[in-house]
Amino acid sequence: MNEPQLHVGILMDPQLIFTLLAPYRTDRKEVSGKQTATYHEGRILWQGMLYDELLFSPIHQAMDAFELADVTIGIHFHWERKENQRFLGALKIIVDNGKLTAINVVNVEDYLTCVISSEMSANASLELLKAHAVISRSWLLAQLHPVKGVLAPPAPTETDDETIRWYERDAHTRFDVCADDHCQRYQGITRATNVRAEQAVAATRGEVLTSNGNICDARYSKCCGGALEEFASCWGDENFPYLQKGRDCLTDAVLPDLRLEAEADRWIRNTPDACCHTHDEKVLCQVLNNYDQETTDFYRWTVEYSQDELSELVRQRSGIDYGVITDLLPVARGTSGRLTKLRIVGTRRTRVIGKELEIRRTLSPTHLYSSAFVVDKADGRFTLIGAGWGHGVGLCQIGAALMGEQGYPYTDILRHYYAGAKLTSLYT
Repeated sequence: MNEPQLHVGILMDPQLIFTLLAPYRTDRKEVSGKQTATYHEGRILWQGMLYDELLFSPIHQAMDAFELADVTIGIHFHWERKENQRFLGALKIIVDNGKLTAINVVNVEDYLTCVISSEMSANASLELLKAHAVISRSWLLAQLHPVKGVLAPPAPTETDDETIRWYERDAHTRFDVCADDHCQRYQGITRATNVRAEQAVAATRGEVLTSNGNICDARYSKCCGGALEEFASCWGDENFPYLQKGRDCLTDAVLPDLRLEAEADRWIRNTPDACCHTHDEKVLCQVLNNYDQETTDFYRWTVEYSQDELSELVRQRSGIDYGVITDLLPVARGTSGRLTKLRIVGTRRTRVIGKELEIRRTLSPTHLYSSAFVVDKADGRFTLIGAGWGHGVGLCQIGAALMGEQGYPYTDILRHYYAGAKLTSLYT
């Protein structure tokens, strides 16, 4: 196959303000400088004319860039903010759901150089960047080329007593992927990519992980908390041979069965050795950009609510009035100790919720770091003691950073987190 082009959804707003930093072609003319496009009666108003769609194409694909104003990053996370961002490639504007959507049309390899600089620091070790280039490429192309003959996963379910919900990229119908954590962080050339990031992408050009002849759906998260989770705990009820449970350490230490409540409780309340159990700033700053570094405790963490605070928070986040919440009870856990089902007990209603992200969204104004937590109750307060940051499936970014810093090649890093997967070249 040839290198694909990608449509990345960047920003949705009634008005888009952007600057073409070099001459771009559109509507059979060249245009540059600051521009404003506005939603108007179902169409795009730009320079006094109405359009159904606009495409601004660079004259020099590898050099020309545009800047979008007020792009939101960290959507619904505790560090959500707006910033101006710059992108290579074309800018496409469409009308969608009463707003305008800005889409960056970009070559996959250019996209990946920006992804690994957005997901982590471009100053990370070369082997970590190479590993991340492979998994980001694998995840992306697996979404664009789903396995033929595989049935779609079952839809989320909701009954009077239970809500089981998960979130996938199929929410995007007008572009391939979004630019935020829902898919992969992509902030264009805003995070100054350096020679090392470019080297990592070039050195692995076209390389993906495969299993049984299919491109691997190579998931990853920030910090697994010492144990890897299985796919079915977080998304559809299926598992993949390369996304399996395991202990994130470089010894033969055995992972307890964290699906058992007593084992999960012991694991989460302690700090077992793991690749991602590190306070080494040299390692952490490779993975954590400046806004991520506002989160200091994530291998093990604590969140505390009063009973009234918790009851009101859950009512606001879920839209369900449980009354006064009297208990949070584990129902089912995955292989990393992450809760996949949680029973919320209230004076007016009791209900089971899942999967892991639904639990994290319900019990925090933004997101809990993870659903691997146990609950202590005392003096009218609920204390959540937790482990890890993210879903814990596949590569652990902080653990992989430690391996890279210790000199492990990217092939070993990939082998550690995606057991049995093969490295395959799709294009050169």
